[in-house]
Amino acid sequence: MSVFSVYIHFLISRVPRYTPSSKQNLSSKIRRKSLPTYFLRLVSNFKFTLPHYLPNVNQPDKDSLLSLPLKKNSMVTRDLTQGSIVGNIARFSIPYIISYFLQILYGLADLYIIGQFRGVESITAVSIGSQVMHMLTVMIVGLAMGTTVSLAKSIGMGDTPKGRAVIGNTVTLFLGISIVLASVLLCCTRNIVSAMSTPAEAVSETISYLRICFIGIPFIVAYNIIASIFRGMGDSQSPTYFIAIACAVNIAMDYIFIGKMNMGAVGAALGTTLSQAASVLVSLIVMTRSKSGIRISGKDLRPDGRTMQEVVKIGVPVSLQDGFIQISFIVITIIANRRGLDDAAAVGIVEKIIGVLFLVPSAMLSTVSAISAQNIGAGKPDRARKTLMDAVFIAASFGLVSATAMQFLSGDAVGLFTGDERVRLLGGQYLRSYIWDCVFAGIHFCFSGYFCACGHSIISFIHNFLSIVLARIPLAWFASANWPDTLFPMGLAAPAGSSLSVIICIGAHLWLRKKELYARGVSNGHKTD
Repeated sequence: MSVFSVYIHFLISRVPRYTPSSKQNLSSKIRRKSLPTYFLRLVSNFKFTLPHYLPNVNQPDKDSLLSLPLKKNSMVTRDLTQGSIVGNIARFSIPYIISYFLQILYGLADLYIIGQFRGVESITAVSIGSQVMHMLTVMIVGLAMGTTVSLAKSIGMGDTPKGRAVIGNTVTLFLGISIVLASVLLCCTRNIVSAMSTPAEAVSETISYLRICFIGIPFIVAYNIIASIFRGMGDSQSPTYFIAIACAVNIAMDYIFIGKMNMGAVGAALGTTLSQAASVLVSLIVMTRSKSGIRISGKDLRPDGRTMQEVVKIGVPVSLQDGFIQISFIVITIIANRRGLDDAAAVGIVEKIIGVLFLVPSAMLSTVSAISAQNIGAGKPDRARKTLMDAVFIAASFGLVSATAMQFLSGDAVGLFTGDERVRLLGGQYLRSYIWDCVFAGIHFCFSGYFCACGHSIISFIHNFLSIVLARIPLAWFASANWPDTLFPMGLAAPAGSSLSVIICIGAHLWLRKKELYARGVSNGHKTD
C-alpha cells in the first residue's frame, strides 16, 4: 500500500486546485453541451508533451525538430534512438511492467477478496467474467498498438503535424468504437455467458458481473488510448501513475462492496468500473493542465483516411492476434468448465497467476514495438534489430527462471487464492505444465513487436492463428478427453502452440532480412551505375 500512497501523492500534487467559480463554470459547460460534444472539446484542448527533440507548439512546423530542450514541467518523455539499447529497454519496460502489473492486480484483487468472503460460485463468476473482460481489453490494447507505432515513427521522422493527426484521429476512432462495443455487448450478455459453458451455479452472478463491466467499457478504452499515446511518445511512466490511482481505488472498493456490503461478483464489477473511471478522470485533469507540449485542435480530430488507415493497418492484425489468443484460452476454459466446478476454479486461478508471470513478455512486446518504430522512423533499422535480439534474450531468460521456480512452488501459488485442497491440487498440476509457455511466448512476443514496428503486423496474426488452430485448441481437447483426472497434460497445449509461433517468427524474420539485404544491394547497384 505504500507504493500506491506514493503514486497517489504524486498525482494529487500535480492536480490543479479549482475555485468554486471554476467548478461552476465547468458544470455549466457540461449542462450546455451533450456529453460526446463536451468530450471532444475537452480532448481538443489536450497538450500532449512530445519528446525534447520535437518543437514547442508555438514554433512553425517547418522549423527544425531538434531545436528546443525539454521543459522542466513537461511529462517524462525519451529519445529512444540514442544511448544504450539495453538501457532504453529497461527504462521503457520497467514502468510498463509496473503498469501492467497494476492492471493484472485488478483481477487478482477481485479473486483474492471474493475468495475470502464468498464461495466457489462467486469465484467462478468473477473468474469467467474477468476472462471475457481481459479478452476485450487486450484486443483494445492491440488496436491501440497502431497508435503507438504510428506516433513513434512520426517522432522518429520529426513530423509534428502527422503526430498531431495520429493523436486526434485515435481519439475520434476509439470514442466511436467504445460506444458501439458497449451497446452490442450489453445486448449479448446472456449469449456470452452461455457460450462460456458457465456452470449453472455461477450463471446469475456472471451475468451481473459482465453487465456492469460492459457499461464501463468507455473508461477502459479511454485509459488504453491515453497509455498508447504516451508510449508512442517514448513515455511509459505517465500511464503507470494513472493506473496506480485506479488500482488503489479498486482494492478499496472491493473491500467495501464485497467485504462490508456482501455484494459478491456485483461488488467486484462495481469496484473495477469505478476505479477505471477514476484513472481516466485523473489522466484527463493532468493532461489538460499540462503547460507545455503539442495542442490538438478540432482539425486533428476530424477523420483523415490516410491516418486512420495507417493506425488500423497496424492495429487490427494485432487486435485480432490477441483476440484469437484469448479465444483459445476461453475454449480451454470451456473445456475445463465441462469437467466440473473444481476444474473451472483451478483453471481460472492459474490464468490469473500466468497473467502476472507474463508481465515481462508483454512488456517486451510493447517495448520492442515502440523503440524499434522510433529507430525505423529515424532511419536506424540495424538498431531496431539489435533491440529485438536483446529483448528476446531478456524475455527467454525470465521465462526459464519462472518455469523452473514454478515446478516447486505451483501448489503454494494456487493456495494463495483458495483453501479448497482439490482446487489447489488441480491448479498445481495445470500451472506446472502451462508455465513453460512463458519461455516460448516471451520470444514470439518480441518478434511480434518488431513486426508491428516494421509495418508487418499481419505476420503476428498469421503465426498466432496457426498456433491456435493447429496446436493450442486441438491439443487441449485431446488432453482433456484422454486424461480426465489431471490438468497437467492440458497445460502443455499453450507452450506447444507458442513453440510453433516461434518457428514461424524466426522463418519470417530471416525472410524479411533477406528481402531487405536484396533491396539494399539493388539500390547500391543503381547508385553505382
